[in-house]
Amino acid sequence: MDISTTTRAQLAPASFGRTVRAYVALTKPRVLELLLVTTVPVMILAQQGFPPLWLVVATVIGGSASAGSAAAFNMYLDRDIDAHMQRTENRPLVTGEVSPRGALIFAWSLAVASTLWLGFTTNWLAAALSAGAIFFYVVIYTMILKRRTEQNIVWGGIAGCFPVLIGWSAVTGSLAWPALILFLLVFLWTPPHYWPLSMKYRDQYDEVDVPMLGATRSGSQVGLQVILYAWATVVTSLLLIPVASMGIVYTASALVFGGWFIYESHVLYARAVRGTEPRPMRVFHASITYLTLLFVAIAVDPLLPF
Repeated sequence: MDISTTTRAQLAPASFGRTVRAYVALTKPRVLELLLVTTVPVMILAQQGFPPLWLVVATVIGGSASAGSAAAFNMYLDRDIDAHMQRTENRPLVTGEVSPRGALIFAWSLAVASTLWLGFTTNWLAAALSAGAIFFYVVIYTMILKRRTEQNIVWGGIAGCFPVLIGWSAVTGSLAWPALILFLLVFLWTPPHYWPLSMKYRDQYDEVDVPMLGATRSGSQVGLQVILYAWATVVTSLLLIPVASMGIVYTASALVFGGWFIYESHVLYARAVRGTEPRPMRVFHASITYLTLLFVAIAVDPLLPF
């Protein structure tokens, strides 16, 4: 399909508030919520207690700006396909609320500012990891993998794993095995989180020739992959127990919430095999809840005396 870069008819001059909201939308605020969920708990684990508040705030500000930069670059590069997908047709570059030039300047500004901010307020390892995350999401995922392979979200999803490394390095100035295990955990969690979403919007991905696995394979094939990755995610979460000396709160959470995540993955597969509606969004929302509760447990566990 030939996809041209289009925007809707020029809107009437926007108010200042509407313009601000449009630029905020470029940063994908819902993704920023996930950033907070994975960054702050890792900082608490690295500190084995609550880090200085100024350090937490500085890391969250820098990390949010970094993630916002990557999101803005992504919307700039994907504005052609966004215009043809119902899920993304209201994004600011499609509606014309933000110009491509304005979005690109905004993205570069956030990238430079976030790197310098983290470098001067935390350390340059955290800043370098932040810059690496932007590069991976923009160049490796958006520009190279997304439109070429159905494994795009597997390797492109690495960008979403960087917040755990940034949080750990902001506290310690180095990396260690617990941070690498959590990096692997988020890496393995990303496909079973995103593939169900691509199942729901498979027709839209087909229309714009983006080979998401949920659009290129049958429901049962996707469901099987979701099961395998869900099991791998939960097994990886258990590795943190001996490596980071995690206590009963984290151990119980990893087993209970992980078991629920695996159960929902099996339900998706079973329904797809039977030929009934697989209800993929159940797994999508379950994956978010699972990761959130697991990282809450990571934050709480070091603060307890047992």
